[in-house]
Amino acid sequence: MKPTIYAEQLTRRYGSTIALDHVDVSIPSGRIVGLIGPNGAGKTTALKAILGLTRFEGTLEVLGLDPSKDRDELMQDVCFIADVAVLPRWARVWQIIELTEKLHPRFSREHCMKYLARTKIRQSAKVRTLSKGMVVQLHLALVMAIDAKLLVLDEPTLGLDILFRKQFYSSLLNEYFDEQRTILITTHQVEEVEHILTDLIFIKDGKFIVNSTMDEIYDRYTELMVAPDAIEEARGLEPIHERVLFGRHILLFEDADIDALQTLGELHKPNIADLFVALMGEHQPTQEAA
Repeated sequence: MKPTIYAEQLTRRYGSTIALDHVDVSIPSGRIVGLIGPNGAGKTTALKAILGLTRFEGTLEVLGLDPSKDRDELMQDVCFIADVAVLPRWARVWQIIELTEKLHPRFSREHCMKYLARTKIRQSAKVRTLSKGMVVQLHLALVMAIDAKLLVLDEPTLGLDILFRKQFYSSLLNEYFDEQRTILITTHQVEEVEHILTDLIFIKDGKFIVNSTMDEIYDRYTELMVAPDAIEEARGLEPIHERVLFGRHILLFEDADIDALQTLGELHKPNIADLFVALMGEHQPTQEAA
């Protein structure tokens, strides 16, 4: 079975700037992938290439198709939610639902209405009267009601309060995702998606710094909350990052000797946010906190 997304030496240049730098990736179906990176790292360019919205060098196949040549065919099986939901402000909700039903053969009105029933959005309301959060909710309901093989989410819950963000990810996992679908998510709220991800990609300066399954991540990286009298001994084992939390030193190790570490303090698996800061931030020499 072909991967949902396959790239080899994928590169995108804007003049002298390299937005994607010879990226290799293979994502099978049935995965939920987090594409995480700082602003300007290349996330948007990667999404545009996958969606057939920008030229590229190298090889890129999405659902077995070349996005730059077969975009019309590809988009029958791909849904995309941008970080800014754009819907016609003059239209009423029922009109947008009706239009989507006519335009997309895999749209389910029943599923759309099911999602909307959990909101305060009235079908008779005009988009311009809806709050920013409601517009996002309406957009989510429309897209999640389409039976797509690939769902691309770019900051999908921007503008939603925490209750609706949690509700969205719960619906995504329990009612939308299955082994035939692939979901690609970019977000700065990494703590909210960590529990649903199967794979993690960190992108920096157009390069994939991390490209692993979550199981591989948890096997590879270990945090040690070191005992006060063992700090120098722990540093001697060459951690890749150190931070201080409430006066306790926390050291991050890659492919560490667990037996050696466990005598020096408490061992934990790092969360994505802490791992992101450790791997993506500028390297600084380990030192005692002031």
